[in-house]
Amino acid sequence: MKFASTRDNRVSVDLSSALMAGLAADGGLYVPRELPNFTAQDFAADESLAAIATRLLQPFFADDPLADELAAICAQAFDFAAPMKALPTEQTWLLELFHGPTAAFKDFGARFLAACMQRLQASNPVPLTILVATSGDTGAAVAAAFHGLPNLRVVVLYPDGRVSPRQAHQLGCFGDNIHTFRVAGSFDDCQRLVKQALSDRGLQDRVPLSSANSISLGRLLPQMAYYAHASIGHWRRTDRSLNFVIPTGNLGNALAAILARACGLPIGDIALATNANRVLPGFFAGSDYTPLPSVATLANAMDVGAPSNFERLRWLYPDAAELRKAFKVRAVDDPAIRATILSGAQYLGEVFCPHTACAVRVLEELRAEGAAGDWAIVATAHPAKFEQIVEPLIGHPVPPPAALAELLARPAHAQALAADYADLVDALARIE
Repeated sequence: MKFASTRDNRVSVDLSSALMAGLAADGGLYVPRELPNFTAQDFAADESLAAIATRLLQPFFADDPLADELAAICAQAFDFAAPMKALPTEQTWLLELFHGPTAAFKDFGARFLAACMQRLQASNPVPLTILVATSGDTGAAVAAAFHGLPNLRVVVLYPDGRVSPRQAHQLGCFGDNIHTFRVAGSFDDCQRLVKQALSDRGLQDRVPLSSANSISLGRLLPQMAYYAHASIGHWRRTDRSLNFVIPTGNLGNALAAILARACGLPIGDIALATNANRVLPGFFAGSDYTPLPSVATLANAMDVGAPSNFERLRWLYPDAAELRKAFKVRAVDDPAIRATILSGAQYLGEVFCPHTACAVRVLEELRAEGAAGDWAIVATAHPAKFEQIVEPLIGHPVPPPAALAELLARPAHAQALAADYADLVDALARIE
């Protein structure tokens, strides 16, 4: 399969080239030139997440140098569970995506991308630098996935003071080939710096760069797999489609579900839950798409004022009216996040992270308005990553899972960096 740019359909590159570049040369995002069409029955012989991922992604890897490695890549990346847990509320499930090494859904895509890059870089003597902007969870997932891999370096940029203490610790606890910078600015500043660097041909000549943000196809495509696994499993049990409500900031996780549905998988309605950053709810309510400065919230990983993957969403739905009809999008403010975490513990027996709480609240609103059918709430991170928010509300500690506890026991360090492109270029030049 070949891949085009969202800004120029004449672009035609293979998947490996798109993965290595991260961003298209014209500044656009890589998208498949066509989408495969599946039915749930196509996966009749597949049970595990890795097996379903392999079958789902085969068309995207067709005629690519990595095609013969796809099964091994999936086995390497998808070696932990993404369970569906029934909630006491009728016809409601929790899709738990936080059982990976850094306790966030981003472990799936990061490990898949690292497995691909590891193979593509195996015979390249020139190190490749993976440049990552993170609003909290991406950076740690990428750092964990790429830590210690030869010929690969990671540079993580995160907004100083705008991630939770445990997130910040994770981001700075790896060392070796992982370099972490706390930026004096917002996530949007970090994302702007990354995009500028990836589009700078002169810098690329001196320091070869790629991306591991959700702008990378190597993150986006594998995230389709857990939606396929959940929806196919539900269809097998019930003969019904599964609806999803997904917390979203940069639109990467949501877009993975949207693409999975577009490929024919048994996915029904898709609702998107944002925090007080209302760029997406504003657009879906009828306003023009207008990026805004990001607002700091309790659900910090969703503090995005200019969601990168909106460009891919418009590629898939070029007609704005059709796009607005395709999804339900709601914003959830901090008081509602607190109330939902508290009520979840009291009435459902579940402790939710602030991001998952946004999705829980949106589903409650939709149910109150008459939304029927089977719904899965996408749980994106373990609540122990946000203990300073969650524990005072529920009145007891939330023990971190073992993998997270091990990371928190390591020493951590991050270098200060101004939200200035010249300073980033200088920092990249000094990395050994």
